[in-house]
Amino acid sequence: MSPAAPSKRRPAAKPAGLSWREVEPAPIVLLTGPEDYLAGRAMERIRLALRQERPETETVRVDAAAYGAGELTLLASPSLFGEAKLIEVQNLAQMNEDFLKDMLAYLGDTAEDTTVVLHHGGGNRGKKLLDAVKASGAPVVDCQPFKKDSDKLDFVRGEFKAARRRIDPAAATALVNAVGSKLADLAAACSQLISDSSGEVTEELVERYYGGRVEATAFKVADAALAGRGAQALTMLRHALDTGVDPVPLVAALAMKLRSVARVAGRQGSAAALAKEFGMAPWQVDQARREAQRWDAEGLIRAVKVLAEADAQVKGAGRDPVYAVERAVTVIALGGRG
Repeated sequence: MSPAAPSKRRPAAKPAGLSWREVEPAPIVLLTGPEDYLAGRAMERIRLALRQERPETETVRVDAAAYGAGELTLLASPSLFGEAKLIEVQNLAQMNEDFLKDMLAYLGDTAEDTTVVLHHGGGNRGKKLLDAVKASGAPVVDCQPFKKDSDKLDFVRGEFKAARRRIDPAAATALVNAVGSKLADLAAACSQLISDSSGEVTEELVERYYGGRVEATAFKVADAALAGRGAQALTMLRHALDTGVDPVPLVAALAMKLRSVARVAGRQGSAAALAKEFGMAPWQVDQARREAQRWDAEGLIRAVKVLAEADAQVKGAGRDPVYAVERAVTVIALGGRG
């Protein structure tokens, strides 16, 4: 291989820290993090970009854990007909010593018209290579799981923006509540709504498609309880349990809502500032503040204790988990005074 030369078919690499939505082909691209869905989307974006410019691009997949010495040099060598090459390397976190040695050498002597995409799922294995790749200036794409609802909401908005469609903020929230536990499911839901509808996607449309999902039911119960609508919350809770909904996500939704109230209770500052501090959306801060007006410190403490008891019961520590959840809903609906 000859020393790396600027490719005529692509711009210089962007700096590290890219989103998967903006990564472009480069001699070497590093994807870091255990969220396989995001890594897959990043790889697909690179794949499509290369094939749009060079339809004959050859794609080769390499398992870094089962790698044989010299394989990378062979794969990156110019082909007989001069096709561009895309080498996708998986299992970087389990790489063997042969791959580590060859990849470190390749960093200083990349092949022209070849893109190597590396995916490291996490862990300490391969740190030497990761540091070397980052030091080389190669693009680095963060593929960490989304732990905050605000990140999932950003993802939903991004999916609709990419499709040049609009989604109502309340509809985006309802969609995250309904199917947001797995990113792949959330993406599939966005795709379905985009393909099956026209115009702006509304909360009513989301409700029609996904209102029966466990997560949606759980958050409806939690919203009613936190708003003080005890009878309504208990009615929805009993219906959910009668139709086979597991009580565990019901308790989890109650806990999440109550934590939001506890966080903002008595706190000063703008909704935007508190949202950034707590990893919430500004509208969630505003909602939690409205709900916090019904609570005092003693009531919050009591509700947290009752909810902790319900959590233990639904996870096997008690004989009557249904009663425990109903009691938690009642106490929360009464502002911790039940």
